[in-house]
Amino acid sequence: MREQVEATIEVIRPALQADGGDIVLHGVDPETGIVEVELTGACVGCPASTQTLKAGIERIMRDRVDGVTEVINIAEAEAAAAIGM
Repeated sequence: MREQVEATIEVIRPALQADGGDIVLHGVDPETGIVEVELTGACVGCPASTQTLKAGIERIMRDRVDGVTEVINIAEAEAAAAIGM
């Protein structure tokens, strides 16, 4: 599963880089189907990054990789945990 996720990221990456951003894979849990990524560059702090993640990256991952249930940006998850959300 991880190899398929990595290959899919390589397909997605040029679109993110064209806008000054990038994506880093941090983990894939084959049991839950959760893919952990970090959006970097211009994606950090961009108001559209959540939309890019859910409507773009997650949708593509779910279409291309069997078993993927969700894609989360660990930077956002860590920030939410730090403020108690």
